[in-house]
Amino acid sequence: MVSKIARWIITVLGGITGLIIFYYGRTYFDDSFEGLRSGIIGSLIAFMLSALIIYALAPKLIEQGRKLVGKIEREFSKIPTLDMILGTVGILAGLIVTYFISRLFLSIPFPFVGEGLTVLAAIFFGYLGSRLATQRGPDLISFRNREKEPEKLEEEVKVIKDTTRAAIPKILDTSVIIDGRIYDIAKTRFLEGPIVVPEFVLKELRHVADSGDSLKRNRGRRGLDVLNAMQKEPEIEIEILNHDFEKDYEENLEVDVKLLKLAKQLNGRVLTNDYNLNKVAEFQGVPVLNINELANAVKPVVIPGEEMTVEVIADGKEANQGLAYLDDGTMIVVENGKAYKGKGIEVSVTSVLQTAAGKMIFAKPL
Repeated sequence: MVSKIARWIITVLGGITGLIIFYYGRTYFDDSFEGLRSGIIGSLIAFMLSALIIYALAPKLIEQGRKLVGKIEREFSKIPTLDMILGTVGILAGLIVTYFISRLFLSIPFPFVGEGLTVLAAIFFGYLGSRLATQRGPDLISFRNREKEPEKLEEEVKVIKDTTRAAIPKILDTSVIIDGRIYDIAKTRFLEGPIVVPEFVLKELRHVADSGDSLKRNRGRRGLDVLNAMQKEPEIEIEILNHDFEKDYEENLEVDVKLLKLAKQLNGRVLTNDYNLNKVAEFQGVPVLNINELANAVKPVVIPGEEMTVEVIADGKEANQGLAYLDDGTMIVVENGKAYKGKGIEVSVTSVLQTAAGKMIFAKPL
């Protein structure tokens, strides 16, 4: 119903437009065409012809108008309210300038030249006024605000600086030091605040490095090497907390318990990759940053249907399965991939399984 009404309205407007064009053309090009009967007939023909043309084109015009209105609405929704207000003011200023200049244009004796120049001037000055208002208006407003409220601005800057200084300390446990990835993470500057290594953690690390078991000894020495490397990095704020914790804590307390007590005292967070410590800290309400959770979070996202090239390097648990790995260590189970062992093949991802230990991808050969 609305479309029909809009079609008839457009048709009538089209007929009126044809009528205006007819009379406007007579005024400029046919001064001898003064007969009343001929004028009426010409007007009717112009009205009917224009109305019929617009009536036939009305459905397309309505559809294109709807699309145009929708596009304009979407574009306007992206524009900030302040820019819309300033742009409107700029357009009005440009039209006012055009009004005064148009008198000069309309005095040109040639047909349509003055009107055409007026339209072009309106477009140019309207656009110029809008651009100047939206680009320079916010600067003028902020400049006036800075002039009126310098003390308020200084207070806001002071609050930001004070908030920045109050960084939360990160307390390392033995497992995350031995793991070694904390060194690479710290170098990226994603960790704010001091990195704290308690004396009892160092004591446990030295005990591991002096172990009779060669595997434990190597792990302990690697942890000490990691701490030494972190201390040499000027960009890493690391602090060895030399304190007689035996006075504060009982001697028979485990290192994990001491870590949680220290985190509460310092209002800090424990950095670890120990799953059990993570659960105990969560139960006690101590914030924990788990390196394994971070590693899983930054792994690339793989979705079913995605294609990739992998190298099958081992047999799977099930019959005819093959195993491959991404660069980050994510396991890929290739169905019917046993025959491709030792070869690079194109596979398509069928599903992704997220477990507590990490992510597992299932795929099939293409």
